[in-house]
Formats: sequence, structure tokens, C-alpha cells
Amino acid sequence: MEVEMLPGKGPHFPDPLKVPQDIDTRLREHVNVYEELKYVFEAITMTRKALNGRVPLIGFIGAPWTLMSYMIEGGSSKTLSKAKTWLFSYPEESKRLLQKITDIGIEFLIGQIKAGAQMIQVFESWGGELSPYDFNIFSLPYITQIADKVKSQLKEENIEPVPMTIFCKGSWYALESLSNIGYDTISLDWTIDPAYAKTITKGKVTLQGNMDPSILHATHEEIRSTVRRMLENFGTSEKYIVNLGHGILPTTDPENVKVFLETVHKVGLELNNNIIN
Repeated sequence: MEVEMLPGKGPHFPDPLKVPQDIDTRLREHVNVYEELKYVFEAITMTRKALNGRVPLIGFIGAPWTLMSYMIEGGSSKTLSKAKTWLFSYPEESKRLLQKITDIGIEFLIGQIKAGAQMIQVFESWGGELSPYDFNIFSLPYITQIADKVKSQLKEENIEPVPMTIFCKGSWYALESLSNIGYDTISLDWTIDPAYAKTITKGKVTLQGNMDPSILHATHEEIRSTVRRMLENFGTSEKYIVNLGHGILPTTDPENVKVFLETVHKVGLELNNNIIN
């Protein structure tokens, strides 16, 4: 399928899938990921070398349900009405499409790791648009496969697996399930209370997050206050990665990001020193 990246809008499919028959008539049965996405792997390798160990390089992919939504909606949607119509009107065909996306996604992530990615994140950006029941049918089985097969196939090739992160925006109800399917880290959006997340996941995974990206539009004082509160709520556990609760907004002032990072380092040192003392 043709996909365009439109400024200010993100991914756009000019000719989205309309009916289940499109799966067979418009999508190729076999795709050589290493040939089709060779430029991505080359870019990863070049970037890894240029970074020269200064910071880790993170690879990523959209999760199957999220990618399927874009393929049917044609882009972002407030209701996902077209994609959801597929799920409820054509459940078996939807599962077949989700599986095709999953198979390609597994190959793509393995290729990213081989090219130099040191950590992988899977983004189920539209996970929260599904009910808990539907999430267990149309999302969870496929993101579970990704974690399992990426790690097992790398081991078969004697390649050390890298840490894997899952981010299911809005899927607070799935935290317990997500902590048991093979991912090393769960990234949290800003609607999840850290105490609740820690209680549900029971230390089985590293938690990542979860400041509302819009806070970066606030004053420096408010940013510092929010960062401190977030770090105090997550505590000084080794199983925690500071992050936003979603992607950074394009209107964010880089100076505010600097304040965020500086505060993370300052408050983090304070909290850890208090533990030591």
C-alpha cells in the first residue's frame, strides 16, 4: 500500500482498504522485508555508528491493531469507525489481516535489531479504543506473538535478544496481562496512576512514563513540580524509566524539554541520595 507522511497529520494512506477482498487483491502474499525496507536497516546501522555509544538506539514498530486501523481509516481518526466495523462485521478476515501484519512486523523488528537497534518498542497507539473484551481478541494475541517470536528467533540464530517495551495507550485494564506476555518494559500513558501500575505489575516488568506531554507547554516551574511529583510517585526502583506518557508534541519548545531532562537528573539524584543516606 502507498503511505505518505503528511506534515502536521502523520501517516496517510491515499487508497485505504475498503472490503475484506482487498486483503487478497491488493496486498502481496509474500514480502521480502530485508529488500523492501533495506533503507531503514541501513539508516539504523549508520545512526548506531554515528552515536558511538553516547546513547542507546531504540527501534520501534506500530502494533498490528494500530497499523490495521491506519490501513483501513486512511490515517488518524477520532472514532476508528471504519476499522471497528471490520472487527465486528468481518472478525475472521480481520484476524487474518492482523496475522499478516504481525508476521511482517516480527521480521521487521528482527531486522532492526540485527542492524543495530539496542531496544525495541511496540506502539499500540489505538489500544484504548478497544473494550477489554475486544482487546483480548484483536490486540493481545498479536502483540504477544511479537514478543515471543522476536526473542525466540533471535535465540535460534544465537543473537542476544534486546529489551522490548510495549505501549498500549489507554489500555489501563490490560496492565496485568501485559506484564505476563514477555515484554521487559511497559510504557504508561499519563492517565495511569504509578501506584496502581506498580500494584498490578508486581515488579515483574520495568515501568516507563508517564508525564502528560502537554505539561511541556507549561511554565518551567510547573514542569519542575510535575517531574518531581512523578519521580516521587514512581519511587527509586531500578525498574523505572523516565519518559512522557505519549509522543512529544510538535509545538513543544525544546528549551522546555531541557528543563524536563535537567529536573529528572536533579531530582533523581536527590531521591537516590536520600535512600543511600
